[in-house]
Amino acid sequence: MTLLAAASAPLGSSPALSHASAADSDARCYSRLVNEWFCWDYVRDYRPEIVDATVQHVAITVASVAFGLLIAFPLALLARRVPRLEGTILGVSTGLYTVPSIALFPLLVPFTGLSATTVVIGLGLYALTILVRALLEGLRAVPEEAREAARGLGYGEGRLLLKVELPLAVPVLVAGLRVATVSTVALTTVGSLVSYGGLGNLVRDGVQGNFRAELFTAAVLCVVLAVLLDALLVLARRFLTPWQRGVAA
Repeated sequence: MTLLAAASAPLGSSPALSHASAADSDARCYSRLVNEWFCWDYVRDYRPEIVDATVQHVAITVASVAFGLLIAFPLALLARRVPRLEGTILGVSTGLYTVPSIALFPLLVPFTGLSATTVVIGLGLYALTILVRALLEGLRAVPEEAREAARGLGYGEGRLLLKVELPLAVPVLVAGLRVATVSTVALTTVGSLVSYGGLGNLVRDGVQGNFRAELFTAAVLCVVLAVLLDALLVLARRFLTPWQRGVAA
């Protein structure tokens, strides 16, 4: 299953809509009479729904950050090349974050419909707040001596960017990616407004149906996803910056 396919797959109805009639007749901890916060029976019985929601959540998060990075990269290069545009670019990218998702998503719906694309575009625009600044600061952090040495070896602007500047900007860029990714994991839940919120759909249905096990499980999984994705980015940074490991050693 590709990321886009996973993100675009609509989730089925939540167990919160039927847990009362299905579970009141037994002593399970997620029955209407018991309704405990932590319930392993719920996790076991509704594993397919939980897995589908988790896969969709990861897919939307990764696609949103990738979309944001795709837009942020040329914007950061433009801001560096044309300094008088830097304030405007940073101002607009930061201003997008102030637009409430409850207003942004409906504005996108006429163009993208009630789909995962709506959520990916909206969250990607939110990520620009962090990614544009991280890219710009990362490129600025490259020592001028490294640029001069590369030019002395005959590097053109394109090769200088790809072979020297971007690799040296990785630590700052990954720091920005970590913040953007963790915040996007949280914001993905808002996609439940258009029924593509991954674990947010379970959170919404858990709140509406007072289904504590569903709400608690989805919330915990959101935290776990944020920690795991953050750890993966840390490992990626270590892999991409072997010279920093040598310095630390």
